[in-house]
Amino acid sequence: MLPIDAAAHSSRWRRRHPCEKAVLGLGLTVTAVCLPPWPGAVLVAAATLTVLLGPAGVAPRRLWRAFRVPLGFCVTGAVPLLFAVGGPDGLVALAPNGPADAGRLLLRTSAASLGVLLFAFTTPVSDVLPRLVKAGVPPAVVDVALVMYRISFLLLDAVGNVRQAQAARLGHTSRAAAWRSLAGLGATAFVRAFDRASRLQAGLAGRGYDGTLRVMVPPATVSRPFLLAVAALLSGIVVLTLTLERYVL
Repeated sequence: MLPIDAAAHSSRWRRRHPCEKAVLGLGLTVTAVCLPPWPGAVLVAAATLTVLLGPAGVAPRRLWRAFRVPLGFCVTGAVPLLFAVGGPDGLVALAPNGPADAGRLLLRTSAASLGVLLFAFTTPVSDVLPRLVKAGVPPAVVDVALVMYRISFLLLDAVGNVRQAQAARLGHTSRAAAWRSLAGLGATAFVRAFDRASRLQAGLAGRGYDGTLRVMVPPATVSRPFLLAVAALLSGIVVLTLTLERYVL
């Protein structure tokens, strides 16, 4: 199991309805995208971090390990704004407003990424997918997503075992050996994927599979006080952003 999935299953908000956490996480994401980067994105990021490290109970180290991946994409997307290609200053030159544009983009995308991580750290995928049928998603699509979600963990476990076996047999002692081990790892994962799929199909057929996977979903009810608190938080961020932008900046 991936660390973020393990954190979602052990979250303090594990028993809350996914709709509540979707409204909070996606609401913060949309707010970060729509509001001005300064001070809107900063306020959204601060509120999201407070919720993640406070009520949600996410460990700071685990949050950083998950956040550094999207943060790398945010930085990669912001760096090109620092330069201008062509023009009177040469083939490649610093853009006149490059640092400001890059900073605004970095603030906005980082805050939006934290909002998505809030939903991911508090909501297991196994709680969301079965409920999508009631939202109008075709059952066949949900079944395929559930099966792929399950197989992905089985393949990750198999890949980890193969890599451990290769390392025990000195398969990474040189660059050539590492490339051979990588090729063998890819071939083994490909074969095991088909083997897992065939065994899963046989298991479903033996259990009378009729085209629908029936999964027990933990009971949960939507909390109106929670939704009201979310609405108050988002409204407060919007009002504070507009106030600071008008009277301070």
